[in-house]
Amino acid sequence: MSALEPIRSVVDYEDEVKQITKFLEKFVVNGKKQASVDMDDEMDIMDAVPDKQKPKYMALLRSVANREIDTVEVSLDDVREFEVATVDAALPFAQGSSLAFRIEHNARSYVELFSRAVDALLPEADESAMQDAGADVLDVLFQARRDRDRRDREALQTQGDAAAAAAESFPAALTRRYTVRFVPRSNQRAQAVREVGASQIGHLVTVRGIVTRVSDVRPAMVVAAYVCDECGSEVFQEVTARQFTPLTQCASSQCGPRARGRLHKQTRGSRFVRFQEVRLQELTDQVPMGDIPRTLTVHCIEGAVRTLSPGDMAHVAGVFVPQPYTGMRALRAGLLADTLLEAHHVRPLKRRYDELAATAPADMHLRLAALGRGDAYTRVARAIAPEIFGHEDVKKALLLLLVGAPAKRTREGMAIRGDINVCLMGDPGVAKSQLLRFVATVAPRGVYTTGRGSSSAGLTAAVLRDAATGELVLEGGALVLADNGICAIDEFDKMDETDRTAIHEVMEQQTISIAKAGITTTLNARTAILAAANPARSRYNPRMTPEENINLPAALLSRFDVLFLMLDRPSAEADLQLARHVAWVHTHGRHPDPVDPADAVDAELLRHFVAAARARVPVLPSDVAEYVVGAYVQLRQQHKAAVEAADARRTLARSAVDSGAAPATRSAIGTTTPRTLLAILRLAQARARVRAAEAVAIEDVDEALRLMDAAHVTLDARPAAGERPARTDTSSAIYALMVRHARTVGGTDAALPQIAYAEMLDRVRDAGFSEADFSRCIQQYEDIDVLQVNVTRTRITFVSAS
Repeated sequence: MSALEPIRSVVDYEDEVKQITKFLEKFVVNGKKQASVDMDDEMDIMDAVPDKQKPKYMALLRSVANREIDTVEVSLDDVREFEVATVDAALPFAQGSSLAFRIEHNARSYVELFSRAVDALLPEADESAMQDAGADVLDVLFQARRDRDRRDREALQTQGDAAAAAAESFPAALTRRYTVRFVPRSNQRAQAVREVGASQIGHLVTVRGIVTRVSDVRPAMVVAAYVCDECGSEVFQEVTARQFTPLTQCASSQCGPRARGRLHKQTRGSRFVRFQEVRLQELTDQVPMGDIPRTLTVHCIEGAVRTLSPGDMAHVAGVFVPQPYTGMRALRAGLLADTLLEAHHVRPLKRRYDELAATAPADMHLRLAALGRGDAYTRVARAIAPEIFGHEDVKKALLLLLVGAPAKRTREGMAIRGDINVCLMGDPGVAKSQLLRFVATVAPRGVYTTGRGSSSAGLTAAVLRDAATGELVLEGGALVLADNGICAIDEFDKMDETDRTAIHEVMEQQTISIAKAGITTTLNARTAILAAANPARSRYNPRMTPEENINLPAALLSRFDVLFLMLDRPSAEADLQLARHVAWVHTHGRHPDPVDPADAVDAELLRHFVAAARARVPVLPSDVAEYVVGAYVQLRQQHKAAVEAADARRTLARSAVDSGAAPATRSAIGTTTPRTLLAILRLAQARARVRAAEAVAIEDVDEALRLMDAAHVTLDARPAAGERPARTDTSSAIYALMVRHARTVGGTDAALPQIAYAEMLDRVRDAGFSEADFSRCIQQYEDIDVLQVNVTRTRITFVSAS
């Protein structure tokens, strides 16, 4: 059987280097005139060509030579534009004809080809850059190496040993002070992690996801330098894998074949690059039903490090390559290999507020100016979840949550938070979850989670073992990922009490203190909490007090600046408008247009409006401060009167209160506490930011008080007109329930059987009464010898069936 003929590549890489060199020399930003540029004399052309038509990459290489930048970013759009303009306008994007196609499908090899072209074109550094006192010390070392390298080559060529002269040269990776990165084509589709497969190995792909974990920046060795203890020669070893075997014997020609010197590693002479490992996870809209999100490891080198933070959503373009397992994992994995992405270009999907405000285009400034000429507060509030009908005050509170107030730090170092915390509590079906999802989507850093699916470690931080170093590291949870953003927690009431206590520190101090697995630290969690919860027994029961309906600890409730209770009350007019709105949305697939087209505010305009508002720092004048103090003192007095009336209310007959003989008072839940003063100031400053004002006005304070009062009024929900009022005697109502239940299990009016205490307690709760009401009823009927409860409180016996 004859041997197979070797398959030779159809690509001539020497010719590819020539094409790349031509592209780097001749490409100008104005692509229509680039074909006529002749680069025979570079300096003459650079002086003759206008600034907008100067070769883009030659100017970039000049900055690299002067140590101004350390990354050469090559745009594949530029490569495609250059070859279309210089070769053929109808050039197909294919393997045999397009250089951009070959780069995209073999990116790792073309990094080296571009590096060779850059080495040939790289100009000498300016004298001013080399004489700078802050210049890199390695420049001196590299220049000395170049001079010695040149002398050695000249000596070997004089002796006629050309092969040895070539062998003694320094590796190119040692002297390169730059890295080549590719920017993908603008029309390249961003893929999910699960869509990147084996057919794309070695390709330049773009992956969309959220960053869940970022390692520290560590040095990674790319060239190891050794010194021979016999001849003193330097020996270099290029490191291309994650692990390598160090050299031990000198291979220099100066050492004899029998007396090989011993090599010693020289750390100072080696070359290291900055390395960072990032974990990228699929977004929720990319995960099929029933699956868990997949993750992809991203390796960032040199200029790509520190471009991503936990919680960022981004498009990451890089080379998709396999990586064999090492160590004990290699023994278990066998022939399997891991896959990773070597990052080349990162494009954040949601820029931070300061970046949005600094990079807003001119047309966006015009739209913001037009929006500010009217009542921006009401118009922008209506743009929050426009598919949701009504809830005007809730949407205004959410707008103030997005804008927030400026954080303050005293001279003693005490931090006062500026983020506003809002809790939405209400009946099922009032669009609480939709409001949370919209706010988490609009915010540049928004994390959405649910109470039942979140643990304390998932909210704060978990201790994991780093796969690269084996050390214990902290991986931030939802609150850490939402740093300088918003954390939306749905089903807040379904959380376990032990998990819910982890939020207490975040909501006030905005930090997370960790002391586990030998790691003691404090993490920043400067986030605004937006929570949604259902009342106890799922729906709000007007026969129960607000404390019994809300069923959350007072220590947690006091940390919310605004607590809204959203009730589902039947109303003919409101139900008609709601039904028409929902029907219109389902018919047209979008929310109704505003009556005035100028009032239309899309999501992008909303983000820029919030970014511009957060850039303002309104001050608090002294007269407004006195007004806030007076309003706070008045609210405290009202709260004191409400508490005293509630104490007196307990001494009155229940029937007298419900019939109107005794005054109905507001609940203490959500009313004025010392934290309310800070909440008023935060809401007022956020309102001033929305108005683009430099100082807080009295109208801002009045609006803050109105919002808080609107939220408090909902806590005192009473049955609407036409509804059946509550029973005048709670104990009689509970006793009637017990009698009816006893008859259903076989009892008669003459002899009622025993009933289970726990079962009856569940029925009483289902009827809308509390356990305290049930215990009070039992005590009253025991006192008159109608009921008897055994010592273990498991059975209830009817003594009399009256």
